Amino acid sequence: MNQREHETQGKPGKPIGDGAEKWDLILHSHAPWFDFHLADLWRYRDLIGLFVRRDFVSLYKQTLLGPLWFILQPLLTTLAFTVAFGMVARLPTQGLPMLLFYMSGNTLWLYFASCLTHTGGTLITNTAIFGKVYFPRMAVPLAVVISLAMKLGLQLLFFAGIWVFFRMSGSPVCMTWAAWLLPVEVAIMGGLGFGGGLIVSACTSKYRDLQFLVQFGVQLLMFGTTVIYPLSSIQGHTLRFLVIANPMTAVIEAFRFGFLGSGMFSWILLGYSAAFAVAACLIGAVLFTRVERTFMDSV
Repeated sequence: MNQREHETQGKPGKPIGDGAEKWDLILHSHAPWFDFHLADLWRYRDLIGLFVRRDFVSLYKQTLLGPLWFILQPLLTTLAFTVAFGMVARLPTQGLPMLLFYMSGNTLWLYFASCLTHTGGTLITNTAIFGKVYFPRMAVPLAVVISLAMKLGLQLLFFAGIWVFFRMSGSPVCMTWAAWLLPVEVAIMGGLGFGGGLIVSACTSKYRDLQFLVQFGVQLLMFGTTVIYPLSSIQGHTLRFLVIANPMTAVIEAFRFGFLGSGMFSWILLGYSAAFAVAACLIGAVLFTRVERTFMDSV
């Protein structure tokens, strides 16, 4: 497709010069607040596929272990949690094997945190590409979320293998009907990370030091969820309310209820997390589309 850019004078979208000339694509700085270029995203779906392949394949390219890092990352973190919080701090795990308990929460949290931090630097890390050619900028963070979802799929397969081992060993773990909600839970986590990342990306285009605050804040926010402790162990209404207010808490609890037979499942809380994810995506998309039109002038 032949693409040309021009600045409009007067009414947006009116061609300048020869009236017989046809423009394939018209870019202008004035657009509605909720114009997210969704049609462009569909038109450039092949490019999104290339970005997904690039992010997934090149993540551990030219490394000694290669794709094994997809599994080793949550495994090593889970082992550290098992030793620090299970054996030393002796936090309760509701009678579940410590390895399964911590791996269930840690795997989900890594997906959300990776979506948030990776999409949060979209405008800054891709400045060289954005300044040379036009394509819908939201294609980059969307590809990041999809590629990380593929990585999550491999990690969940590894989790399933560990689950089968403990199940055959006689551990009190069981699968319930809530396991069918896994696609919904992945969509909620992806929406939270995608929307939050768009908000961060829009803000860091002007305030660069915000990205360091986000990386530190994500690590602290993990302790505000039930990644390392069960919700039933929290004492005090205020503290319990703060943990439940974290939208990731309901997702982690629903996952544990579905695959481990333990945890607190609530349609209301899961609906709250879904609504939070939708709101984050809408707010993030509005801010991102407003900033990406002019951010090249400030970088």
